[in-house]
Amino acid sequence: MSNPKTVTQTIKDKLEAALTPELLELGNESDQHANHFKGELTGETHFALLAVSAAFTGKTRIQRHQMVNDILKEELAGPVHALRMRLLAPGED
Repeated sequence: MSNPKTVTQTIKDKLEAALTPELLELGNESDQHANHFKGELTGETHFALLAVSAAFTGKTRIQRHQMVNDILKEELAGPVHALRMRLLAPGED
């Protein structure tokens, strides 16, 4: 029997496929929020994302967030309660 992918791995796979990022860091912050979120306690509900991708070049901050929200719409509608994002084009800091 195969193990299903974790939420973390699913998010990484989707973002890598859609954005081809130069840098992708996804931190799981769920343990910091265990007492305020009453949803499913999977240990994968709150994340912090840092992504650097040429796909963000020329896009506003809101457009970049919309891009990621669209890529992860299934996860954001389900297991992910919060996703803090820092999205940069190459050369930005």
